[in-house]
Amino acid sequence: MNNPSFTEDHISQVPALQLLVNMGYVYLTPEEAFNARGGKTSNVILDSILEKQLRQINSILYKGGEYHFSNNNITNAINTLKNIPYDGLIRTNEKIYDLLSLGKSFEETILGNTKSFDLKFIDWENIDRNVFHVTEEFEIMQSDGKTHRRPDIVLFVNGIPFAVIECKRPDIKAPITEAISQHLRNQTDEFIPSLFVYSQILMAVSKNEAKYATAGTAEKFWSVWKERLKNEEDIVKLINKHLNEAEKRLVTVQDRAIYSLLKPERLLEISRQFIVYDCGEKKVARHQQYFAVKNTILRVTQLLNNNVGAGLAPAHSIENNFHNIKRKGGVIWHTQGSGKSITMVMLAKALALCGSISNPRIVIVTDRIDLDDQIWNTFKHC
Repeated sequence: MNNPSFTEDHISQVPALQLLVNMGYVYLTPEEAFNARGGKTSNVILDSILEKQLRQINSILYKGGEYHFSNNNITNAINTLKNIPYDGLIRTNEKIYDLLSLGKSFEETILGNTKSFDLKFIDWENIDRNVFHVTEEFEIMQSDGKTHRRPDIVLFVNGIPFAVIECKRPDIKAPITEAISQHLRNQTDEFIPSLFVYSQILMAVSKNEAKYATAGTAEKFWSVWKERLKNEEDIVKLINKHLNEAEKRLVTVQDRAIYSLLKPERLLEISRQFIVYDCGEKKVARHQQYFAVKNTILRVTQLLNNNVGAGLAPAHSIENNFHNIKRKGGVIWHTQGSGKSITMVMLAKALALCGSISNPRIVIVTDRIDLDDQIWNTFKHC
């Protein structure tokens, strides 16, 4: 495995790269990333990696046999992902998000029969079947075709850019504001929106500060992620892996944020379950919403069956002994303006995606007509 080149003294960027590599991301030098996208700075997809992964994570089960997608359909899938017409940052981002979330059907002729089969770009269910890469100074052709921009760090899932990080030295004035400003500028039509139509999580970091957002998020909505880590010793081990005693360092705010948000399994979980599009705006969960939904799903799936005992009740038992099943309730407390409706949408989405819950049904009860309209419109838009 390659290691990042630490020729420049980056107080923020080098530690970020070290941590990401130790968390399981495979480091690509800028040259390797350039070659993986066919030597074109106008292309932000690592084609060679994506092609290999599409073959790896997709197969067709038909009449007891297992078959591969044709070379032609693998090529068509890559071209579909790369050639979605640009229609503004968020509208294009949403189309790509739907494609990544749902996959796409392609016709294949097997045993003389032609049928449509689903091809996926990400294996959401089996995280280990995906590959995760990270590179630095990712050179991208600007929209004018003349100038290049270089985001500090880009993270890829199966060759698709999922996360972008801007790193700033802590000794400059307002480093996080500067990093966010750089993100917002690069997303505009005049700069490199071609990268951000694929992105799910954006981060601005500077050793003692860190904020995150998603594509199109205005500066005032960038958030701080707060999480009570069960064992910070895990981060200590990761940041000091392969370092000698003289080089070892303490955990920083930047380390905690990257560890919490960008662990491969967390990156995919947030991307799949905790992102919604609300009336032209893309929204990612705040930490309060994330943990509220996670705890609710845990509560909902813990069924107490008098005939089975505590724990997850088997499906056949649920059907046959419906009246013997009990489930604890619960309350999620929100203050005014803290995102109640979006929490509801994210919870509904999480329930729908939960494999142990079949045919979930959600009932919403309100005590004001205006709340009926508000929540109805939020669900409809999302």
